[in-house]
Amino acid sequence: MTHRTCSGLIAYRELTEVGLDVRIFERDSVPGGNWHYTEGVPLEAPVPNAPAAISDFVPSLPPAGVDLPHSEEFEDDGKIWRAHGGPKPIWESLTCTAPSPLQQFSQWPWPVGTQWELTQYQVRNYVRSYASYLNINSNDENPAAAYNTRVERVEKRINEAGQGQGWRLWLRSLKPTQNNTYRATWWTEDFDAVVVAVGRYNAPSMPSIPGLEEWVQRFPDLVRHSRQYRRPEAYANQTVLIVGAATSGVEISRDLSRYARKIYQSFRPNNNNATHFSPESNLRRIPKNTTLVGEIDRFLSIPEGSPIQSGLVELKNGTILTGIDSVILATGFRYSFPFLPQYYDGATYEPHAGSATTVSPFLPLDGSYIRDLYLDQFYIQDPTLAFLGFPLGTPSFIYPEYTALALAKVWTHKAKLPGTQTMRALYGKTVEERGGFGKYVLFWGPERSLAIFAYMIGWLNEAAAKYGGKQVDGLPKYFNDVFHYWEIAYLGGPVQVVGPKDDDTMSASLGLVLRNDADQGRNDVLFYDDNW
Repeated sequence: MTHRTCSGLIAYRELTEVGLDVRIFERDSVPGGNWHYTEGVPLEAPVPNAPAAISDFVPSLPPAGVDLPHSEEFEDDGKIWRAHGGPKPIWESLTCTAPSPLQQFSQWPWPVGTQWELTQYQVRNYVRSYASYLNINSNDENPAAAYNTRVERVEKRINEAGQGQGWRLWLRSLKPTQNNTYRATWWTEDFDAVVVAVGRYNAPSMPSIPGLEEWVQRFPDLVRHSRQYRRPEAYANQTVLIVGAATSGVEISRDLSRYARKIYQSFRPNNNNATHFSPESNLRRIPKNTTLVGEIDRFLSIPEGSPIQSGLVELKNGTILTGIDSVILATGFRYSFPFLPQYYDGATYEPHAGSATTVSPFLPLDGSYIRDLYLDQFYIQDPTLAFLGFPLGTPSFIYPEYTALALAKVWTHKAKLPGTQTMRALYGKTVEERGGFGKYVLFWGPERSLAIFAYMIGWLNEAAAKYGGKQVDGLPKYFNDVFHYWEIAYLGGPVQVVGPKDDDTMSASLGLVLRNDADQGRNDVLFYDDNW
């Protein structure tokens, strides 16, 4: 299991409860995924974007011809260490965008009286405490969990008859030995199935704006992606341009407003026709001393030797901004799986001996989505490869309670998936009703989440009655009330979803009929995604 999220912890719980032998590989030194704040920042994001297959990291495989395991020691100024562990895209004062009653493991509730708004430190400690409860914290010395260990490659094994036979993982641990000296060790391990739970916030997306590349090259410490933002004091008395007005951009604007002299917040028109959260929900939280400006047309060239403050930024409407001290690019992230290069469209790949030579690609080159996932988790071509934690617009602590149990039941033959052709047909309907492939093909939102949760509960409990095993509860009874109160307190009103209504088609693609009678008091649950 490649782990970086709360989905990974829940998957470990469910898979071990049914008796499976599970290994967790975590590239960081501690559990917690994105909730591990450090003063150290990720490496600079390149402009233009690096290819999606390596935009998170460039895999490091052992030297050719060596026997495994193989170790080497080397000196490093910190870049290799940072690239290996991957510092997280959160800042010191960040608070959670979901309330504590809905941001908890069912098995490990918050203490009674916990405030709803959580700091990143509270969530970090909470997730680590749950890892300790599961006996897989970094100080538990449990051989099931390998920390400081990055998965460099995942390959499908084949037997002598050319048939698929599990998966082989190429692994690399990195540990400090002395000052600026590290030991890297490579080895392989074989498994029957693999869970990918690395999260959505590892590979930055840099916008394609004329002139931006020159600004980044000239002023790398002043033009940075939001994942490198840590504290507002560094921007005291500055004029700051924030590009992007989604969750991270708006929350950073609020954080900076106490220190910055002036803030410009640039945002693009919302022209995407797919179903997604309206940006108006975020704009309600823009601080009063932030100036909203339109989409950027270009960053004009700055004469050699001139400071960034002399630079000009031209908007689409012709407005010119100048006197800018720093630029923060809150422009989101892409999906990146460097350990699966063979599954990218058009990939040219030489597999290791004993691995499959041909595979069915399901990863687009631009990293905007993942395709061919039944229920957005099972790889249709081979359901022994699964992805957890990637849908947008659904509660990140509640969602894996159902999807991880589905993995455990399917992989122990306590629940059945449809045949491959049926899964492809159902998936085709899902993609069609979501408006085709694009950045929101994995967006769930309220209607889809309700439909998928209803399907999962019915499917898994029916399987439990038929084959035995664990049953799953429905959503907490307080769910709707907590969310509606939170929306009012946190956002000043309900989260708005724009795009075509698709609850009926979604239900139909899963074989469900949801009640829509006014007198039944339908639950219009609005899920606010826990993004930054």
